[in-house]
Amino acid sequence: MKNDILKVNNLTKIFRIGNIFSRQRLVAVDKVSFEINQAEVFTLAGESGSGKTTVSRMILGFIEASGGEIIYKGKSITNIKNRKERMEFMKDVQAIFQNPFETFNPLRKVENYLYETAKNYEMAQGKEMDEVVREALDAVGLQLEDVRGKYPSEFSGGQLQRISVARALITKPSLLVADEPVSMVDASLRMSIVNLFRKLKEEHKVSVLYITHDLATAYYVSDKIAIMFRGNVVEMGNVESVLLDPKHPYTMMLKESMAEADPKKKWNKRIELGLTEREEYLMKGCKFAGRCPNVMAICRENEVPDFKLDDRIVKCFLYK
Repeated sequence: MKNDILKVNNLTKIFRIGNIFSRQRLVAVDKVSFEINQAEVFTLAGESGSGKTTVSRMILGFIEASGGEIIYKGKSITNIKNRKERMEFMKDVQAIFQNPFETFNPLRKVENYLYETAKNYEMAQGKEMDEVVREALDAVGLQLEDVRGKYPSEFSGGQLQRISVARALITKPSLLVADEPVSMVDASLRMSIVNLFRKLKEEHKVSVLYITHDLATAYYVSDKIAIMFRGNVVEMGNVESVLLDPKHPYTMMLKESMAEADPKKKWNKRIELGLTEREEYLMKGCKFAGRCPNVMAICRENEVPDFKLDDRIVKCFLYK
C-alpha cells in the first residue's frame, strides 16, 4: 500500500533573465520528481543556487510552477487558486525558514504568533488556546512560561528556531518544509534542532522536507536524499547509500569537500575558478560538465536521462 503524502512529478520552473531586448530562458528547476512518505525525512541537498529552495517555494505555493505536478495526499495542489483549498493545504503543510530572527517582528511578543496561528486556523478558542500552545511548545522542549511576555531579542537563535517549529506544530501538520533551518544557528545548537526533527518523525509521525547544503546533518537526520545541481536532481536514494557510496561525480565532490577532524587529511588541491552559476545553468547537456573530471563529449551535447541503479537514480552518462 502506497503511503506517500507528497509526490512531485517533473516539477519545472523557468525564469526569464536579461533586459527586454536580450532575454534568456533559465530553467531553474528542470523536471524534478520525488516522493515523501509518511513519517519520513526527505532531504534536498546541494550548494547555493542548485534550485532546492525554488522547489520548496513551489510546493508551498509562494511561486507558480512552470510545469509538472505537485500531488499532496492524492490530490493535485499545483498552483491552486481556491482560497479554501489553499488554507486547508497551509494548515497541513507548514514552513520553517532559515533565519528565525526574520520570522518574528522584533517589536511583537513571540507568544502573539503562537496564539494567532491557533486562532487563524481555528485550532482552539478562548482558554483552550493555552493548552494548544503549551502542547506545541512542549513538543520542542519549551514551556509557555519560558515564552510568555518576551520579545525575539530575549531568545537565542536556537530557542527562536524551536519556537518557529512550535508555531508550525500548532496546526498539527503532516508535513514540515524546513529550508536551511540550522544554517543561522550556532554549531553547538544545530544538533538540537536536527534531533527535534527526528523526534517529530518518530513520536508524532510528521514528515519533513529538509533542505540543506550541510551533508553532515543530512546524513544524521534523513531517510532519503536527493542531490541537486543547477536545477537537476543528479542522484537520489537511501541516504546511507548516496552519501557513503556516491555514484555521481558531483555527489563525490560534495563528500570530499566535507571537513574532517583529521590533521593528516589536509586539503591539498588547488582551487580554480570555473564557470559562473548563470553560465552553468545555460549550458547544453550536463550542467556539471564544466567541472566534472570524467566528462565525455556526449555530456556536453545531450540531455542526461535518469539511470536507475540497484538502490538509486543517477543522472550521469557513466551509467549508460
